[in-house]
Amino acid sequence: MGMMPLGLYLAELGFVVSAEDDHWNPAARELLEKAGIKLGSVEALSADAGLAVYSSALGESHPARRRLAGAGVPTLRRGEMLAELARWKKLVAIVGSHGKTTTTAMLVAALQQANFKCSWILGGLFEGNLIPPARVTKSDWLVAEIDESDGTIGGFSPEITLAVNLDWDHADRYTTREAIETEFAAFFSRTHRLIFVNDACPVSTRLVQKCAIAGKVRTFGRTGDFEFQIAVEVSPLQTLRLSGSFTLGEVSVRALGAFNAANAAAALAVAQTLGARLARKALTYFPGVQRRQTYLYASPDITVVEDYAHHPTEVRALLSSFEVGAKRLVAVFQPHRYTRTVQFKAELAAALAPADLLFLLDVYSAGEPPVTGGTTTDIYIELKKSGYGQPITYLPGDRSGTARALSGTLQPGDTLVFVGAGDIGEFAHDFAATLQRAAQRDAIWRQFVGDLQMRLSVTTKLTMREPLAPKTTIRIGGPARAYAEPASETDLQVLLREAYAHELSVFILGRGSNLLVPDEGVDGLVICLAHPSWQAFELQPDGRLWAGAGLRLKNLCGLAAKAGFSGFEFLEGIPGSLGGALRMNAGAMGSWTFDVVDEVHLLTFTGEKQVKKNAEMRVVYRCCFELENAIATGAFLRPAAQVASDEVKRKIEVYQKWRMGSQPREPSAGCIFKNPATMSAGRLIDELGLKGERVGDAEVSSVHGNFIVNRGHATSADIMVFIQKIRKRAKAACGIELEPEILLFGKEWKELLWKNP
Repeated sequence: MGMMPLGLYLAELGFVVSAEDDHWNPAARELLEKAGIKLGSVEALSADAGLAVYSSALGESHPARRRLAGAGVPTLRRGEMLAELARWKKLVAIVGSHGKTTTTAMLVAALQQANFKCSWILGGLFEGNLIPPARVTKSDWLVAEIDESDGTIGGFSPEITLAVNLDWDHADRYTTREAIETEFAAFFSRTHRLIFVNDACPVSTRLVQKCAIAGKVRTFGRTGDFEFQIAVEVSPLQTLRLSGSFTLGEVSVRALGAFNAANAAAALAVAQTLGARLARKALTYFPGVQRRQTYLYASPDITVVEDYAHHPTEVRALLSSFEVGAKRLVAVFQPHRYTRTVQFKAELAAALAPADLLFLLDVYSAGEPPVTGGTTTDIYIELKKSGYGQPITYLPGDRSGTARALSGTLQPGDTLVFVGAGDIGEFAHDFAATLQRAAQRDAIWRQFVGDLQMRLSVTTKLTMREPLAPKTTIRIGGPARAYAEPASETDLQVLLREAYAHELSVFILGRGSNLLVPDEGVDGLVICLAHPSWQAFELQPDGRLWAGAGLRLKNLCGLAAKAGFSGFEFLEGIPGSLGGALRMNAGAMGSWTFDVVDEVHLLTFTGEKQVKKNAEMRVVYRCCFELENAIATGAFLRPAAQVASDEVKRKIEVYQKWRMGSQPREPSAGCIFKNPATMSAGRLIDELGLKGERVGDAEVSSVHGNFIVNRGHATSADIMVFIQKIRKRAKAACGIELEPEILLFGKEWKELLWKNP
């Protein structure tokens, strides 16, 4: 963002410019190509290239710099080139720690609105590219933001300086607060005409007094030479009442918050001093700057904002500007540079406090090597030490897992803010695009659900965005795109046939055991046979039992015991329904569901009725193939024998006692992995020393190693990370490829695990 405007400016001056980048920003690439700048490798530079300009982010070991040195091409850093260009103009330099790009953009926009001629070089892009980031004119004036981070600020001697605010930053270069203040003091001393400083910034005030340049100083803010007050603030505009040295009484600004109000007042003060004839609408049409409170997505449910803030002061100002009231503020934060993180980790933790929900990403290194104490984990620790009680999600190295967790967490009314100066912008744009696609699909589903509700009986439940976590035994997961509890077989057929006709995915939910719902939810129609009509238990004249697919296994076992039928006792402790047990061929105590099944009635996903005898069904360990694309509506079961009711109850009590001592009581999805051929999965995990380990609020049970329990706020992403970790450990230690027993509801495990075993 700093190199690209400089390249455009040089091209406008008439230089032949070529450019290369390790990771092209699409917007920057497009602008450069339109300007006729050749994009490619430095190896393609002509032999007579006069100069190479490089970003300070490229160290001496970078291949491009090594090639340039080998070719003997003279080089300058970006700031050095900008200083050389500024020597031929009257420079208006915008400096400071926070808000330089926005303030520079406001000044350029106000001057453009007033038809005041000047050249400019911005350090970013205007929203919508409505104003170019650089422009050459015949005017003597050049407006540019000057970066202090690499020390090139020492090469500038501006005509006018605007210091938005001063703070200690860039600890990799300025190891003490005094060092950076000395740099700015020297810069002020080299300013020829006027220095504008923020009256709310004590550092700026102290430095200009120290430099004995009071006659050159003008102040802006709530007091001082150029005063402003926020009169009205109604999105997307705020009205500022101006006084003091301002000749304009009121101005409308297309940017919200006190921070932006101060930026606008500073820009207008400089514009007026330059001689621009300002009007009330000077900043009414200010387009904004990309990655500065940029609204990426807005709907009645969710608002998504992106911002470049990375210093504690910036983060605090940004998050505090969102007055969400009873609604939630969800923040995704990416620390920028290890040196900044180690310097400000406590302050960053405090600045993140306004967020009701926080997601952390790995530090964006900007080419730095890791620094002890400067990682995202250190910020996480600081947050916990400070008493931050809201949920925090940090999945090291797992952007896709973070995106899934974020999707599953968002609620209607949330404001989601992506905060950071690294590649979090790409993550933010991708996520906003995902929400946009989801909204489009929601429209399709709303039409589908609306049409169906007219055709179903009034007792059938059909909703959208139904939360699924409460319907699972582990209490984890996002919502269903559409959710139905049919009251009859006829209604079930209508649901299946219409979903098939519209090519919409269908997923069957039983009691929610032995499955994991992704955090982002399920993109399909989830059907649950929870209506009482599916819970039948009927004795048949031929000695068989008819059980509805929605009947809880515990109830089936109890009713069979009451009737004196044995053979079902093993089902007592399985927290599921008969339909789920048929789908998974659930088993315990050495027995399996299909040991007692005589005949299954089902509906295919096209709505076709079928009846299958036990012998006709392909059943293996933890799977019935015929039910992968069909839904069981019920089954005829054949008891092992008819005995005294008390005898069955005693056997059930033995099983109950065994389960109580061998399985955890906390919310879980049951056994996570299938047993490998050589030993039980629980024993293997125990021998690997994984019992009691945690990822977030997910924990390997200390009672049974093949259970992962939810300690309160575990996410599906936590469980997935754990499953990956356990599989990797088992593979490395024993050569055993553990296979999940639980279902990944709405997805396939191979999508996540088999790609990165």
